[in-house]
Amino acid sequence: MGSISYPETTHTNTKPPGIRFLECIKKSSLSFKTHQAIVLIITFLAYASYHATRKTTSIIKSSLDPQSPDNSSLLSSKTLSWLLGTGWAPFNGSNGTALLGDLDLAFLFVYSVGMFFSGHIGDRMNLRIFLTIGMMGTGLFTSLFGVGYWANIHLFYYYLIVQMLAGLFQSTGWPSVVAVIGKWFEKGNRGLVMGVWNAHTSVGNISGSLIASYYLKYGWGWSMVVPGLVIIFVGLLLFMFLPVDPESAGVSKDGDKPVLSEKIGAEVTKPLLRIKDEKESPVGFIEAWKIPGVAPFAFCLFFAKLVAYTFLYWLPFYISHTVIDGEYLSDVAAGNLSTLFDVGGVVGGILAGHISDRLNARAITAASFMYCAIPALYVYRNYGHISMTINIMLMLVTGVFVNGPYALITTAVSADLGTHRSLKGNSRALATVTAIIDGTGSIGAAIGPLLTGYISTQSWSAVFTMLMASAFVAGLFLTRLVVAEIRAKWQESRRGLTTGVRRSPVVNV
Repeated sequence: MGSISYPETTHTNTKPPGIRFLECIKKSSLSFKTHQAIVLIITFLAYASYHATRKTTSIIKSSLDPQSPDNSSLLSSKTLSWLLGTGWAPFNGSNGTALLGDLDLAFLFVYSVGMFFSGHIGDRMNLRIFLTIGMMGTGLFTSLFGVGYWANIHLFYYYLIVQMLAGLFQSTGWPSVVAVIGKWFEKGNRGLVMGVWNAHTSVGNISGSLIASYYLKYGWGWSMVVPGLVIIFVGLLLFMFLPVDPESAGVSKDGDKPVLSEKIGAEVTKPLLRIKDEKESPVGFIEAWKIPGVAPFAFCLFFAKLVAYTFLYWLPFYISHTVIDGEYLSDVAAGNLSTLFDVGGVVGGILAGHISDRLNARAITAASFMYCAIPALYVYRNYGHISMTINIMLMLVTGVFVNGPYALITTAVSADLGTHRSLKGNSRALATVTAIIDGTGSIGAAIGPLLTGYISTQSWSAVFTMLMASAFVAGLFLTRLVVAEIRAKWQESRRGLTTGVRRSPVVNV
């Protein structure tokens, strides 16, 4: 029987133009590992830019609303105005902090609702195109928020609508990048790989903070426009180079070309690479909710993201309005200092992923981190003001325990559940499952900053009490899964002991 030939044009039309260009220069196909490296780099840059544009509003808050009730008794209004400026109407009024909280709510509400639809759409269309559209839209509306500075716009509803549209386009990012990563990497080392990869969240927050803080001196509009232009550029890069999955790229893990059958030259009876359109159909929304583990992790993430996003949106504001070592920091200095929380988050994400891989216990790891976040939050609130050194150390520790489980659940856990054995190998549930988990979490992410906007006007201690209670409830939602993992570990150890006894040599007396 003759050998099977591989048509050179089989996957040409589905390969990104940048990949075709690289292969043209190299005059040979790129390897599977090279494709994996490209996927990691492109998706890392893509979601880092998403978070960079998301972080900017927290940096400009002190410029929009420099006044705070906490400051009036400790610092004269004249000195405060010199430090933070006179603000920007309508946010510099008595209800300015509440209006900023409303902006966060509007953005995150649309983001969370859009997440469910994005996951549904993402499993049904080319993710490279879908991500490109999302990044272009995000860049456009982030920039339009900043345009309000030069256009001298003081209408609250302008900023509200722009933030809502930005949130809608932002929702395309997370389900799509996790779906792409899940198709290129196996479960075995997924926790560590995705833990390292998930550093894009903190890298994006840090870069967004630094860029926005730097451009504040030229006017807060630049703090929005520059990150908006950056994500548009990265979106073009993604469109050129992102291979969505091995099938569309025409590669397999065992070689550069897809293996068509189990034995070359034999009758083709069992394809190893299924044709997605014929063999796989997207999983429905309700079906995805029924996958074991999806609901507990989704509700856990609701409270975990409530804590994480309260820090994301309000930490620079909190620092600039809190006395540290007897002094107030400027909004620029506060924005730069807040990046250390994300540095701790990078360590937390990698640590949580590595531990969960070693223990093969995602729920135990996530719950443990959430419970450890409670004392970390308490100590940071009550002792972070003593000195700058203590504040930095406590902020790093808090970042580790707050962002660790958030990173683990939104990456490795989502990818694991999106390829759960109950799906029987169907990979077209990744974006939907990721959207359900992160979308539910994003509702909590919307509620946390909103409540903070109102509660903080009375007491920041009350805000931290809310965050500690949320961390506790997040851990409770994983109780059943934690017990199941402990029971499985116990049974596994007992089987190991039983096997060891059976295999021990018999000594004849």
